[in-house]
Amino acid sequence: MSDATRLSKQSKQSKDGAPRRDTVELIGAGRENLVPGTPLLEVDDLHIEFHTRDGVAKAVNGVSYSVSAGETLAVLGESGSGKSVTAQAIMGILDMPPGKITAGSIRFRGEDLLTMSPKARRAVRGRKIAMIFQDALSSLNPVLSVGYQLGEMFRVHQGASRKEAKEKAIELMERVRIPAARQRVGDYPHQFSGGMRQRIMIAMALALEPDLIIADEPTTALDVTVQAQVMDLLAELQAEFNMGLILITHDLGVVADVADKIAVMYAGRIVETAPVHELYARPAHPYTKGLLRSIPRLDQKGQNLYAIQGLPPSLLRIPEGCAFNPRCDRAADRCRSEAPRLVPVLAADGADLPGRRSACHFWKETLHG
Repeated sequence: MSDATRLSKQSKQSKDGAPRRDTVELIGAGRENLVPGTPLLEVDDLHIEFHTRDGVAKAVNGVSYSVSAGETLAVLGESGSGKSVTAQAIMGILDMPPGKITAGSIRFRGEDLLTMSPKARRAVRGRKIAMIFQDALSSLNPVLSVGYQLGEMFRVHQGASRKEAKEKAIELMERVRIPAARQRVGDYPHQFSGGMRQRIMIAMALALEPDLIIADEPTTALDVTVQAQVMDLLAELQAEFNMGLILITHDLGVVADVADKIAVMYAGRIVETAPVHELYARPAHPYTKGLLRSIPRLDQKGQNLYAIQGLPPSLLRIPEGCAFNPRCDRAADRCRSEAPRLVPVLAADGADLPGRRSACHFWKETLHG
């Protein structure tokens, strides 16, 4: 069945009488229609909670962002800011319970993923949206060869035979530049280096040539040389297939050369968005400014490294007002009582700055000060 085929079932009535979405629309979703700028993913006002013994953890609090074909969005922030939880909700792999999506929508090529039936969602996952997980060693099955795991994508989604799946697995390994792919297709994950395992994860994500890839900390625990190789490979493959890419990381240095735009998250919220080069040159939020100052620089050899004071807040007890106020040098009484909205950022002469938004009462002072 081709990508231009509509996968559908008759709508069923849910318990409350509302029509249940058992349809995933794939008409017009073929790669021939995937031109640069085509909207792929739109996350709108997403809220996610986790119910624990200690209370309700508000992990995602009104996140909105979008990704188009051929575009790279980098989502930055410290651990616990909600980056990966948002990605899991997009993929449909969020543990529910204890997790619960309380509000918002996730539209992929115009279809709300949250209203789809589990069967329809599975038709999208892997085939249209794929994910590269953070720890390749724990993500790969240790008792199955990498060739078997790569070939499984083709056996499940395309009905390929074992022989056909093996050949496709070899092609994928060669595409991500794993040496002697035909000889190594039967090897197990532990027989590969960390960089090679990450390449296998990239190959697995690319298997069905998806429209969108979510890469969750794809360079964690890799040395800087291998990091550069992995990021270059991702950029090259993205250009080849014209995919959208969401790159989740806490390392601003990794995304400087590959991202088109950046969304900075803190305590489950987006606190700043901007085109990548503008954000590096002139941040409009104190948290972003602190992250940039934390990057080690060659011209600061022998000096103490900068660190943002304090720790991220507990998601069970997010501070009143601006969640960053306990760690912010600019915090005032207003910051401790009134939560700032994500508002457009303007140039010093009042001109609009496309794509720039900041959730800070003092964004003008931060940007132009």
